[in-house]
Amino acid sequence: MCGINGLIKSKVNQNDIDNVIMMNKVLSHRGPDNSGVWSNSNVVFGHTRLSIIDLNPRSNQPLKKDNLIITFNGEIYNFKELKNKLANVSFITDSDTEVILELWRKYKENCLNFLRGMFAFAIYDVDTKETVLVRDHFGIKPLYYYNDSNQIIFSSEIKSIKKIIGKKLNISNEAIVASSLYCWIPEKNCIFSDIKKLQPGEYLKVKKNKILHNQYWSNKSLIEKKPTLNNLNDALHKLSKTLEDSVDKHLVSDVPINAFLSGGLDSSLLVAISRQKLDQLDCYNIKFTDIDQKHEANSNDSYYADKVSKYLNVKLNTLEVKPNLSNLLEKIVYHLDEPIGDSAAINTYLICENAKKNGVKVLLSGMGSDEIFSGYRKHRALQIKSKLNFVPSITFKFLEKISQNIPVNSNKKGLKLIRWFKRFTNILKYSENNKAFLRSYTYYDIDKFDEIFQFNSKDFSNSILKNFNDNFAFANNKRDLLDTMNFVDINDFMVSLNLKYTDLASMASSTEVRVPYIDTEVIKLAFQINSKLKIKHNEQKFILKKVAEKWLPKEIIYRPKAGFTLPLRAWIKKDLNSLVSEYIISDTGIKKRNLFKEDFLKKLIDDEYNNISDNSQKIWQLLTLEQWFRNNEK
Repeated sequence: MCGINGLIKSKVNQNDIDNVIMMNKVLSHRGPDNSGVWSNSNVVFGHTRLSIIDLNPRSNQPLKKDNLIITFNGEIYNFKELKNKLANVSFITDSDTEVILELWRKYKENCLNFLRGMFAFAIYDVDTKETVLVRDHFGIKPLYYYNDSNQIIFSSEIKSIKKIIGKKLNISNEAIVASSLYCWIPEKNCIFSDIKKLQPGEYLKVKKNKILHNQYWSNKSLIEKKPTLNNLNDALHKLSKTLEDSVDKHLVSDVPINAFLSGGLDSSLLVAISRQKLDQLDCYNIKFTDIDQKHEANSNDSYYADKVSKYLNVKLNTLEVKPNLSNLLEKIVYHLDEPIGDSAAINTYLICENAKKNGVKVLLSGMGSDEIFSGYRKHRALQIKSKLNFVPSITFKFLEKISQNIPVNSNKKGLKLIRWFKRFTNILKYSENNKAFLRSYTYYDIDKFDEIFQFNSKDFSNSILKNFNDNFAFANNKRDLLDTMNFVDINDFMVSLNLKYTDLASMASSTEVRVPYIDTEVIKLAFQINSKLKIKHNEQKFILKKVAEKWLPKEIIYRPKAGFTLPLRAWIKKDLNSLVSEYIISDTGIKKRNLFKEDFLKKLIDDEYNNISDNSQKIWQLLTLEQWFRNNEK
């Protein structure tokens, strides 16, 4: 895992080379082991290396071989098998980087669907003077680019592009609306309207400053045909075999492999499978104080993580997190590049930082399982809703109205069932499934946006929601409701939130996070499995839990689900109280930016502190947004 960057223009000068050297410095956290630059009259490629496969300096990048040069970020887990397709090639390294380069030489873009892994890379052909930029199938690795009439600049992170452009970038109000709506920004948007994101499964060909967009993979192919695995035993056998193969592939490394271990199903299963293949496996998790945990009213992950570690005989490193976030907030927002209002990013950063202190470079994560095996509460909620369509929507609107003044917290603990009931009625009041599922994504009702923003947000919100609705409509014409939700999740929520913060928060600590569930073969198989095997007898992720019974005790498999977030409800009311005042409702905070209506901000805070509404996530999003503005102004 590394950082890549570069620029393409008709005539490169020394200043361009110096700029890419500067970009490397900005990305040093992504690759502290080596920094390199290659240039000619048309391109400058930069690279910062985190050495994981073939630790020898011969694999430093950019890597030049004959007429091709590559700068590559990621891992190709099946590179040894792919090397066999190149029997007549004389290799100069033992790296996956060189395998990509030689595959490109032989197969061009046809090689991209051979690759099983996470990747973003650029290849330049000296003979044709053509540059190709590529991003992996599901967007595990990011790639951003900026272009004007003079040059094209690309990088693993926005901050390095921003560093060298030398002018003030335009902030996108549409991205601000998206961040408020979702707490994240979709792939078609960027906080800076001048910068674009290479889309998952996309590659760009650049020649003479002309950009040609191409798609080598589309997630639509996952649902073009009906599910083929309708029998439980068949599905169980194939899923078990494919998942074990994915984990095995993800263990390729010349440095020790470690893992996240929350004590939940997803990470515990990965650790169990990995433990059978590795002599030693160290694991990492975090916990919160008992008081904060009680206020959050979620199950105690650290209790279960400890049980799993003992059962599997792995070492567990646990970090207790306390609410001293003032300095950490500025740092994590800087590394996230865009305003992302999900506190799970801080959890990831803290775990990776703790692991880094022990010399760890690679961690396995259970991310992606909920999206493809229907593990989120919203999936079950929409299923229930579909069975209640005979009830008039006005009934649920009435329930929502009467629930508005029911407290969501007492002085001593959070009232989780009340929070869930309020959220559920917010979803149930929509008769159309696409609107109900959209509401499960959003933190505000779309039709109330005119009460939130000082500017006219309607066109922005319509543009944002078009992508959501298009994905939902396409999938809904092909599959049932559950598969439709899973399809939307991997196209929106997974890539634009979970994968984004995981990449940036982990690389901020110079650690690589691998995601075996987000594997081409695993995801293809997941959409071949009949959705009735994903939620069965009211049990979510039913088929995955059946696979896990081979590896784990039922106490772990069938435990209550907990979210991977900070105990915001407790912290906002106590330790972050002064930060909320300074950043949101004071004249020096978000209020002065003329984005949000003052009455809206005041009511949001008052309802939270009076326990009328659970606004903690909305408040956290505003805190991160204000911190982003402050960072951007430096």
